[in-house]
Amino acid sequence: MRYIAYVHYLCSMNHPIDKLHIYTLNVGFARHNGDWNWKNVRSPFSRLYLVMEGNAQIVLPESTYDLSPGHLYFIPAFTTHSYVCNSLFSHYYIHIYENCHLEKGIIEDWDFPVEVKAADYDVELFRRLACINPFLKLPMSNPDAYDNHRTLMSNIDMNMRRPFCDKVESRGILFILLSRFFAAATPKVDTCDDRIRKVTEHIRHNICKTIDLQSLADMACMSKDHFIRIFKKRTGETPNNYIIKKKMEAAELLLITTSDTIKNIALIIGYEDCSYFVKTFKAFAGVTPTEYRQGRKNGEILTAPVRNPSGTR
Repeated sequence: MRYIAYVHYLCSMNHPIDKLHIYTLNVGFARHNGDWNWKNVRSPFSRLYLVMEGNAQIVLPESTYDLSPGHLYFIPAFTTHSYVCNSLFSHYYIHIYENCHLEKGIIEDWDFPVEVKAADYDVELFRRLACINPFLKLPMSNPDAYDNHRTLMSNIDMNMRRPFCDKVESRGILFILLSRFFAAATPKVDTCDDRIRKVTEHIRHNICKTIDLQSLADMACMSKDHFIRIFKKRTGETPNNYIIKKKMEAAELLLITTSDTIKNIALIIGYEDCSYFVKTFKAFAGVTPTEYRQGRKNGEILTAPVRNPSGTR
């Protein structure tokens, strides 16, 4: 466990790793026999798998991955995906929540590989994490059973109540496992245009603030109209839609992982006008914030949000 102690030492320093506010929402071992089939799953937390035996697939927007024993798989938060399993399949799983709504996070700044080879002792790390967090084992594999407001709130509360030594060890194990993916990760590049890349990074790191288009244009050293045209040309969406998408994703996370009121959530992500926030959220997700929270609370999986909401300011 000296490696874990070293990671904890790094966390006490003024280092980018200190921005990794990550928590274990769920961890455990699952064995399936053709019953791991769920479509269009989309959650505000990331998933990490270690495949032990058998065959299954993860269907992502860009590709389908055959899951192989001895390999780790990472699915970022807010990624719509499906599972396909027609035979014996067993794996360890971890659901990871990055609590960064009041500060910039780190995970979103990187493009991670989906698949990497596991180290020889990674199975022991999964077993240890599951051993010290037995209460975080999933009751069943159906996302309806765990991807909901009540369960997530309960798991976050249990995380906060754990002994400090368990918190340190759990966080250290997560760092070690994530390091497998960081080793092959690359900084996220929304565009090859350095001016626009600087702006998108600024937006992601200041999503809880009011973001003014003119200030973004000034940052890119362009006129406002020229900036809007170039931003859309480079990223495929307008600056307003990009800002809204990132703010609404933050709102989704807050809606199902906190008990904050809708008004407080609106303020946290930079909306002083709560009614406008509700209108914007509904245009993005197809439901109001209250309906979204109630749907998740009741265990319903809502459709993926609209990526280009209209009626933006």
